[in-house]
Amino acid sequence: MEVHIAKTQQELERAATVLVQLRPAFNIASLCEQIIQQQKQGYQVAFVELDGRVVCVAGFTVNLKLAWGKSIYVDDLVTDSDTRSVGAGKHMIEWLKTYAKNEGCREIHLDSGVQRYGAHRFYLREGFNITSHHFVLNNVSD
Repeated sequence: MEVHIAKTQQELERAATVLVQLRPAFNIASLCEQIIQQQKQGYQVAFVELDGRVVCVAGFTVNLKLAWGKSIYVDDLVTDSDTRSVGAGKHMIEWLKTYAKNEGCREIHLDSGVQRYGAHRFYLREGFNITSHHFVLNNVSD
């Protein structure tokens, strides 16, 4: 398994075929457009490739926060539904840890929807801790 950061439109489109499984409100084209906008603010897309196929994708940013110092925030993390339990997610987490260390980050953070029980088991198994609740104030522009 190899991890790559999507740098070309073709790599982004390949990663988007898996990422859209986590973000079904998008199609491949609209997802790529959104990612390109977010890349202007530091968003990066990493993907695990196995036998020439994208099997896991992580979208993340490197941030500097008062609460956490320099850290990685994982916005999106998904393994292809057809290739779960082959170690791709674990491989991605290990890669993110190495990337974080190389960037001088102290921590890796992510949020996960309360209904994603399988993902929670995975994150806990990989050493993540549940440290807060995430609150949202919707419709502020209405």
